[in-house]
Amino acid sequence: MKSPGILPGLFLFKAKINAGDYKMKKVTRVAIQGIKASFHEEAAFKFFGNDIKTVECNSFKQTCEVLEAREVDYVVMAIENSIAGSLLPNYTLIREYNFAVTGEVYLPIQLHLMALPGVKLEDVKYVTSHPIAIRQCIDFFDEFPHLKVVESVDTAACAKKIRDEQLTDTVAIANTLAAELYGLNIIERRIESNKKNYTRFLILQNDKTEDLTEINKSSICFQVGNHVGALSKVLNIFAEQNVNLSKIQSMPVLGKRSEYYFYVDMEWTESEKYDIAIRKALKYTVNFNIMGEYLKNDIV
Repeated sequence: MKSPGILPGLFLFKAKINAGDYKMKKVTRVAIQGIKASFHEEAAFKFFGNDIKTVECNSFKQTCEVLEAREVDYVVMAIENSIAGSLLPNYTLIREYNFAVTGEVYLPIQLHLMALPGVKLEDVKYVTSHPIAIRQCIDFFDEFPHLKVVESVDTAACAKKIRDEQLTDTVAIANTLAAELYGLNIIERRIESNKKNYTRFLILQNDKTEDLTEINKSSICFQVGNHVGALSKVLNIFAEQNVNLSKIQSMPVLGKRSEYYFYVDMEWTESEKYDIAIRKALKYTVNFNIMGEYLKNDIV
């Protein structure tokens, strides 16, 4: 006959195991613009590793909506490309949703021309991809003026459409992941104009992290008065404290002539001097916002 005390103890022991299993099985959810095998998913894998769940979104705004609703833990968002430049609307999204920038990742962009097996370039009439990807390959297409360019919302989606609809007159510009996932042949490799092409992505989350032990880079946003030397005064404050400004991007304030938001990325080696510079800059700016402080990660 079993002791009456054993059974409750067993249940308690099993409950503890199940709770532990739940924690172990919890997977990081990351929203990406585009579908699987897009450059955004590739960037997510590079930053977080492959053991994540990527959530496909049709637009950058939708990635923000699912993050705000806490349906995902992070968003990976492209912010600039070495050929096409900054994605200006994304700066506005980050500021308006008040997300925290908690990291960055640089991804080398290698663009390939792909088609269904057996299709040759001389038989093709259309080339399709994201407009930024197309812009990065403009030199290649100067040699093929007969090709009609069709813009789409996502590089990988173009590859998927060719597979799904069995399009024999169309090629897509996308990455190796897309060719492998959707069963396409790469008929021309590395067609991007600049072989040192890369895109920088920001890692966003709802709340600023409390663990700030390892930071040496930040992204801030502010406005200054419209008078001579206003911006220069602020920038000189950071120079005096040996804080390097790695990027400055301006955007007009909607509906207000001659007013601008300034988005600045900065790096430092001494956190005390960074703190001093921030405190001093606050006196000469308005709508000052530290969008995020994080560890520099510029390895391409």
